[in-house]
Amino acid sequence: MTPADVAGVDVGGGGIRVQVHAAGRHRTSCDTTPVRRVNGSIDADALSDRIAALIRGACAGFSLPQFTTLAVGLTGMPGAFDSPGDLARRLRAVVPTRAVIVASDSLITHIGALGGSPGCVVAAGTGAIALGTDHHTIWNQSDGWGFLLGDEGGGAWIGLRGITAALRARDKRRGGSSALLHEVEDVYGSAHDVLRTISGATSPAATAAAFAPAVARAAHHGDRVAIGIWRAAGSHLADAAASAAEGLPMAFSWGGSLFRVGDLLLKPFREELLRRIPDAVLLPPRGTAVDGALTLATDGLPGDRDRLGERYARSFESATHVSSTRS
Repeated sequence: MTPADVAGVDVGGGGIRVQVHAAGRHRTSCDTTPVRRVNGSIDADALSDRIAALIRGACAGFSLPQFTTLAVGLTGMPGAFDSPGDLARRLRAVVPTRAVIVASDSLITHIGALGGSPGCVVAAGTGAIALGTDHHTIWNQSDGWGFLLGDEGGGAWIGLRGITAALRARDKRRGGSSALLHEVEDVYGSAHDVLRTISGATSPAATAAAFAPAVARAAHHGDRVAIGIWRAAGSHLADAAASAAEGLPMAFSWGGSLFRVGDLLLKPFREELLRRIPDAVLLPPRGTAVDGALTLATDGLPGDRDRLGERYARSFESATHVSSTRS
């Protein structure tokens, strides 16, 4: 049997990533421009147009197929849209597809990391969220409240604490870091420029998270304040994971761009999680969030669709029909 033509999309704070399996080919495409939010919501038309452009780019060189399913994972779900159906209808208008699955980024990260198996996965990029699920009846979420109210241990959280430590050093206050002050001056030009940059940004969270690599550089050079920020981040992520694991097998994994720093974050995350849950089993992620979106498009929802928590995913098989509505 010929594999279905499917597409998976990961919409995060730091941009959009697409994977397409079509015409016997496997292609990827990405756009690192932050997704714009207005009053906390995402414009469905603008987002759909960006996704469609990336899919066309991934299909360059062969005819755009009629996809069986397009699965999209979104940061900020369920609050990103008043109705996910608006996004599904717009996507069906600009991408030839028979079905659209609109899911949270935590779900596609979970599927990518654990392959549909039960357990708990922490996703840390611009923000931070933990999802513990068996894909049937247990749906435990911890954090994911946005950088103003939570997302502790995420990229924006780290970036803001690095900038705060830099400004403390400029003011000669306790808790400052001269190394991070140098990083702020290299990245932004001056301490005053960083205020204008973040406060005037289209996406303040993504702009703050963009400073996390500078905090990593300072930590790798031995700056104690920067090292402390990463240790605290790992501890916060472990706390979220532990709280989301209730009622599940003690299988844990992780995903998101922030973990690319390696042991700087992973080591304190592991240590704190094992301190909290000594029998925790930490499994390296099988794949990324966009891998999870493609798996979701290919195989469908891992659990019983009638029991799927609707805050995490909905499948739209026509412009109006919602197949999964009960949590």
